[in-house]
Amino acid sequence: MKVLEDITIRPASWVKAGVYALVIGAAYFSTLTYLVGLWNNDDFSYCYLVPFFVLFLIWEKRKRLAAIPSNPSWKGAIVFGIGILLYCLGEFGGEYYTLFISFWLVIVGIVWLHFGWRKVKTIWFALATMLAMFPPPNIICVQVSLGLKLLSSQLGVWLLHLSGMSAFREGNIIDLGFTQLQVVDACSGLRYLVPLMVLSLLFAHWFMGHFWKRVVLFASAVPLAIFINSFRIAMTGILYRLAGAEIAKGFFHGFAGGLIFVVALPVFFAIVCFLKRMPPKETGFKLQLANVSPEMLKLGREREPVANKGWREALFQSRFVAVVIVLLGVFAIAHTFDFREKIPVRKPFSQFPVAVEEWRGAKQTMDQQFIDALKFSDYISVNYYNRQGKMVSLYVAYYDDQIKGESIHSPASCLPTSGWEFREVGTAGLPEGAGQRSIKVNRAFIEKEGFTDVAYYWFPMRGKVLTQLYQIKLHNFWDALTARRTDGAVIIVVTPIYPAEPPREADQRLQKFVADIRPILSEFLPE
Repeated sequence: MKVLEDITIRPASWVKAGVYALVIGAAYFSTLTYLVGLWNNDDFSYCYLVPFFVLFLIWEKRKRLAAIPSNPSWKGAIVFGIGILLYCLGEFGGEYYTLFISFWLVIVGIVWLHFGWRKVKTIWFALATMLAMFPPPNIICVQVSLGLKLLSSQLGVWLLHLSGMSAFREGNIIDLGFTQLQVVDACSGLRYLVPLMVLSLLFAHWFMGHFWKRVVLFASAVPLAIFINSFRIAMTGILYRLAGAEIAKGFFHGFAGGLIFVVALPVFFAIVCFLKRMPPKETGFKLQLANVSPEMLKLGREREPVANKGWREALFQSRFVAVVIVLLGVFAIAHTFDFREKIPVRKPFSQFPVAVEEWRGAKQTMDQQFIDALKFSDYISVNYYNRQGKMVSLYVAYYDDQIKGESIHSPASCLPTSGWEFREVGTAGLPEGAGQRSIKVNRAFIEKEGFTDVAYYWFPMRGKVLTQLYQIKLHNFWDALTARRTDGAVIIVVTPIYPAEPPREADQRLQKFVADIRPILSEFLPE
């Protein structure tokens, strides 16, 4: 006996789906264009496959969906409304990830509005998997990538030592004696971590029947990605010695990347087999597909036949009309009013003085690779010396805006990649002086190769002084909406602790320097 007929979609429903696609596509066109642009980044190319996984996950539930009667509910309007609110905030605030979540909530809300909670609950995993289409926010990617680079470098050096090679690590730079390997962002393993997590989630969904086993299988993706990427780094070092730089680089950026997934698949299968033997034991090794239970069969037989609604009644359904009008309305508002960001006029850092009070300095230039990576609008780097010949380094990076998927980088994220270790991170107060109010800044001891420096750093943002990255995001979001500005800067001042010098003197030197330089900085950083 045939279990159930698959879902039959009436022509009017196809028309409604087409209208939804056009309206949503128009409202989120710039967002989806930006999203696809992110997918072209090698770190996020896995996102191209996610929509196909989502469609398959819905297809495998087709018999259950057919057995459950549609129960349209206005409760879905709550989710849809939150999505619209985030759309407005994202459009006016320029935050793409807010728009990504808005897009997802709008889709979920529309499904709930038209089909009801029971069908949403049936395909909840497919809907949740949609979130994997959105690359993590840049602020998360920076932090995760930093941790992965350092872990992969450490483990890679350990594997090189096991192979008998001499290797020394300084931050994310591996010195092999005859050459150096730099584990940059592209080699951090981030491009393998997220897709392996998605893959482990699918394995857990299909092959595991118990929640704790699914959690273990999902969590296994993190150490697996780190170890395989470290093995890849170690193999690159070995190939450098045996076959030369060209073959090593080809392996590092080509074949080795695919090898990670060749290795990961059997490892996941092995973990599944092991977990199935753990209590409570599970038999068989087959996909846990969505079979229809006898209760659902009974429900499917008893459900009342859906009346054949006419085209006019179907297309002018209140839920459909309301959603289309709201989407068109917010799209029109977002593209009618001028919410372009105001870029304030300021003096360029090329005019920044190298003589301030007792301090005399020389400007430093930054390598182009760092300029390309940091993506600031303007910067200044100067090493100043006082009358005693003791140095204070000043670095300021200014950003005209931070709403295009880029934002300020914290020294706590950047400096460790160069081998610096942060110690005793805290805060310090800078007193009033020369028309400047007192402020609180970050203070840290940073160490490298036996040398210790004291560093102060803070983030001046449109008249406010911030110390944390999450504060930057919140203030950028609010100021983009209320003042149409997201410009800002990061200021770093560093001085070494000289031999036989107590740390208190280094602090006093920084305090004196900052007091002298702050009035000058205010001329170059708009309030």
